[in-house]
This record gives sequence, structure tokens and C-alpha cells, in this order.
Amino acid sequence: MNSTANTDKKKALVVFSGGQDSTTCLFWAKRKFDEVYAIAFNYGQRHAVELESAKIIAETAGVPLQVFPMDLISQLSRNSLTHHSMQVDRNKPEDTPPNTLVEGRNMLFLTYAAIFAKVHNIHHLVTGVGQADFSGYPDCRNDFIVSLNETLNLSMDYPYQIHTPLMWKNKSEIWQLADELGVFELVQNETVTCYNGVKGKGCGECPACELRNKGLEKFLEKKENT
Repeated sequence: MNSTANTDKKKALVVFSGGQDSTTCLFWAKRKFDEVYAIAFNYGQRHAVELESAKIIAETAGVPLQVFPMDLISQLSRNSLTHHSMQVDRNKPEDTPPNTLVEGRNMLFLTYAAIFAKVHNIHHLVTGVGQADFSGYPDCRNDFIVSLNETLNLSMDYPYQIHTPLMWKNKSEIWQLADELGVFELVQNETVTCYNGVKGKGCGECPACELRNKGLEKFLEKKENT
């Protein structure tokens, strides 16, 4: 973001989940960097099956993946992704985040990723957050990423650069990027975005599926007309 990392060989670490956005970012990083690594977290999410997809996709991409436990977060935050007895909000109250918000998740993911990156002499971090279709999650906003980038640099005395290739893209544009990267079918069929853990187009009912599938319809319509 606002720091420049000078390395002889550019290496990147992708915060990876096995979902649409992070998979698109994984292949974006493969095009931009000499070496790409991936890190994922098991935080007790109801759609933990995405981690199995993450392993398969990372292997397909030829990217080393390490998965770390972070189930403590489910004890600190009450939300429908880590408390399976809660129903996922389909229509959230106005001016409030949805009950799928896991407080501090992206901050924690990026902080742990930064620690891992410093140990392995990696300066570039890649994350799939974006504020065009951010669903009311405050830790997907650009202001947060810029602030965290500076904080990580100061806290570890190490020059990180956080890359957010999807920051200003809506879901239709993210599908377009996957197509341009040559991984449209992989993203369509092998990723898990669904909060209920259904691969591909998902359950079709949860907010994540609705956002993903509407974006896909819009992209396919646009592609057909060009």
C-alpha cells in the first residue's frame, strides 16, 4: 500500500481461504511475483470445508500452503459463522453489520501472516478484501488496510506491502479478473464461498451465495454482449 519492499527476488504470501476472492488473488499473485506462498486459518468457521478446497487449489497452482488453527476467535466473538446454532442473517438490519461478521478476523489473519512472512523473508502480503461489495464488514475497507499496513511496519520494524487487487472491484469484475487470469472454471467449480459449505455455486440462499451468483450472472451477461 504505502510502503515499498526492496528484495532481490520478490516473494508474496497470500492469505488464502479456498473461496472465490482469495483464489482469484492467488493466481493474480502467481502472475505478479517470482515466488508465491499461501497461509490459511481454521477458526471454527461453519464452512470449514473451504479449507479442503484451499488445499486442492493450492496444489493445483503449485503453491505451498500452510494451515494454522485459530479457534480462539470463536470464544471471543459471537457470530453465525463460528456459532453454528445461530442462523445466518439473510436480511440484516439497516445500518448494522450482518451477524456473519467475525470481529477482527482480517486484522488477525494479516497480523499472523505478517509474522510468518517476516520469518520467511517475505515482504508482500496479498489479501482478497474489497470494499465495493464488502457486505458491511469494516475490516474490508481500504482505510483499514492502509492503517494496518503502517501498523505492521512499525510494530515489526519491517517493510511490508499489503496488496488488495480486489479492493475496488465488484463481484462481476472479480469474475472478469478470474477469466482474464485463465482460472474462471476453477473458481466457478472448485472454490467454496457458501456459508453453508457447498462447493461451486453453493446453497444459493445465504448472502455469500447471492452476492457471488448475482455477480456471475452480470459477468456472463456482459461477456455475451461483447
